[in-house]
Amino acid sequence: MKIALVHKRLDLNGGTERDLFRTAEGLRDLGHEVHLFCGEFRVAAPLGVTAHRIAALRLGRTAQLLSLALRAPKMIAQAACDIVLSFDRMPDCDVLRCGGGTHRGFLNRLAEEGGTLGRLWQTASAYHRTILALEKRQYQSPRVKRIIAVSAEVKRDIMSNYEISSDRISVLYNGVDVRRFYPEKRTLFGHGVRARWKIPPDAPLVLFVGSGFRRKGLHRLLAAWNAPELARAYLLVVGSDARLGRYRTWADSIAPGRIVFAGRQDQIENYYGAADVVALPSLQEAFGNVVLEALASGLPVVVSRAVGAAEILSGSLAEGIVDRPDDPEEISARLVSLLAKTAVPALGQEARSVAEAYSWERHFHGLDALLREVSESTVGRVS
Repeated sequence: MKIALVHKRLDLNGGTERDLFRTAEGLRDLGHEVHLFCGEFRVAAPLGVTAHRIAALRLGRTAQLLSLALRAPKMIAQAACDIVLSFDRMPDCDVLRCGGGTHRGFLNRLAEEGGTLGRLWQTASAYHRTILALEKRQYQSPRVKRIIAVSAEVKRDIMSNYEISSDRISVLYNGVDVRRFYPEKRTLFGHGVRARWKIPPDAPLVLFVGSGFRRKGLHRLLAAWNAPELARAYLLVVGSDARLGRYRTWADSIAPGRIVFAGRQDQIENYYGAADVVALPSLQEAFGNVVLEALASGLPVVVSRAVGAAEILSGSLAEGIVDRPDDPEEISARLVSLLAKTAVPALGQEARSVAEAYSWERHFHGLDALLREVSESTVGRVS
């Protein structure tokens, strides 16, 4: 098939951008002719994939958003693709991938936290109003034949915010590169990473990975870090945030020297090799690729139920799911419990086994089947 993939940006930073890049590679490897339509290319398209730059306006993010939504369909129509898969808010597509939940649901959660001022800001924001208008049009478009939700939680979010029947939404979990993330990284690189950041080789180490610290729940971890049971434990934070200085100051007041900020790291797989447990107590996380990367590395995870990937945890691994993530005592208790079990080989084996069931190869075969089904239903369509 000749497949169009659409998003505002191609990049290797950001979860959706990385997923877009991998999807282009995966569909190409399955023999499809893949065309990428993006407003911006921060990295080159994968080899064998055709890139089309959409000339979006650069007069602020609202104008850029609107121009992308208006111009992309015209460019794609000229390419005469068999099927259009959108990773962004573009109504004229056959399949819509919802990788982050609805914007309406996101704003509702922010309003609950921000109170009256937060609601006023959202109401006055032209940017948010534009996203909501495009989102509504997209979910109501008769052309959209199937919606891909990256978790059952995202599916519930879509159905609760828009009148869409369950059978139009397919849950397709993200995948993980099981050849890049694997348990033997501990032996190969774990000691080197600890030495670089002056973390004792025998200290319990919890890893946090992500940018946008508040949404990812770093403040929840910090609030739990002064628990007596974690007195020897280190927290290694990989990622960035505009308020990094504030987090550093707070961390130093809680556990001087035991909370380390490493910034962005390209070889993140080596950092999993240094850790004992990975924590992601997010406020909102449609899926959470970090969870699969940790499991593939043989590590248990502590996650809030707001993390979509929590749905795939079962058995001993389900002990890491936090029901009350704003309760520091529950977070610390979950961390202490899993840290005590990391010496048990069966736990790491269980984690790896779960990850292997969610490889990118399996994901792309599932996506391929879905796209073929939709393509057959759109044969003879008048664009």
